[in-house]
Amino acid sequence: MRRGDLRLTVPEPRPGERGALAVEPAHDASRATSRPGTRGALGVGLGLRFDFLDEVVTRIERGELSRDDVAFFEVAPENYMRRGGFVPRALERIEERFPLLSHGLHMSLGSLEPFDARYFASLRGFLERHAFAFHSDHLCFSGARGRALHELFPLPQTEAAALHAAARVREARDRLELPIAIENISYYLVLGAPELEESELVSAVLEEADCGLLLDVNNVYVNSKNHGFSASEYIARLDAGRVWQLHVAGHEHRAADGLIVDTHGADVIAPVYELLRQAVARTGPVPVVLERDSAVPDLDTLLAERRRLQACYELGLADWRARHDPVAALGTRDAADGNAGDANRELRPVHGA
Repeated sequence: MRRGDLRLTVPEPRPGERGALAVEPAHDASRATSRPGTRGALGVGLGLRFDFLDEVVTRIERGELSRDDVAFFEVAPENYMRRGGFVPRALERIEERFPLLSHGLHMSLGSLEPFDARYFASLRGFLERHAFAFHSDHLCFSGARGRALHELFPLPQTEAAALHAAARVREARDRLELPIAIENISYYLVLGAPELEESELVSAVLEEADCGLLLDVNNVYVNSKNHGFSASEYIARLDAGRVWQLHVAGHEHRAADGLIVDTHGADVIAPVYELLRQAVARTGPVPVVLERDSAVPDLDTLLAERRRLQACYELGLADWRARHDPVAALGTRDAADGNAGDANRELRPVHGA
C-alpha cells in the first residue's frame, strides 16, 4: 500500500490513554460527506474585488453583464461585515443577478488561541443575511497573541496539528451552524520535522472534521515546485467526494532564489490549466473561482481569462462524464472539444508535476 493511499483516523482511546491518530486504508469516496448546494454557482466565476466592484454594478445596471459572462462571484465576508453605505448595497445589487459564494480570510483555523466571539458573531450575521450554503477558509494560522498577522502561515505537518485543526473546524461549524470547507494554502517553509506529507495533513483534517475541501490547484502547483513533489499525484490522492470548490490563480517566479510565489498577480499558466482539467475530471461539476489580487487588469481581460478557464472546465467535465456514462459522454466531449478554443492552447503536458 502506497503512503498516499492511507488516511488518518482517531481510534477510541483505551482507559487512561489519550486518543491518537491511526492509519487506515482510504475510504470510498462514495461515503464522503455530501456536497452542500451552491445556489446555482457552477462553472467558472470570479473573486469579487473592490478594483472592479463599481464596474460590475454599472454593467449590471446597463444590462451589459450576465451569467454568460461570469457564472457567479465569490466574496470575502471580511470586506463587507460591519460596513454601511455603498459597499453592502453594491453587493446586494450583484446578488440580485448572480449567485454568490463565501470565502473567508481571518478564521485562523490552526491557531492555539480561542476563536474571536465578536468576529464569529459578525460573520454568522453576514452568512445568514445572504443565505450561503457553506463557508470556506484557509487551513492555516493567521494570528498570534491576539494580533492579526495578515499572512497565511502553514501548520506543522504532524498528527497533533491535524487533530487540533480538525477540532477547530468542527467548532467553527458549530458556531456558524453551516458546513465548512478548508482551503490548502501555499507555503514556503515546513515548520519542524514533518510526520505527514501535505496531502496527508489535508486529508486527515478533512476526515477528522468531516468537512469539505476548497482545492486550490495553483497552490498545489506552487508547492509542488517549491517542495519537490508531484502535483498530479497530490490531486489523485485526495478524496474527490470531499472537494466542494476549486480555486485557480497566477503566480510569479522570484529570480533571486528561484522561488515560485503565489501572488495572484499574473495570468494562469498552462500547467495549472492542465491541473484544473485533471481535478474537474475527478470531482465532476463544482464551482471554480479565478482569483486576482494584485496587478489586477481591466474587467474585460479578466472575463476573457475566465472564458478560457470555462473551456478547460468543460474538457474536465467531459472526462468525468466519460467515466460515469461513456455513451452519453460522447456528444458532450465533442461539444467540449469544439468549444475549447484558446483553452487547448493553454493545455500542455505537466512535466514533473
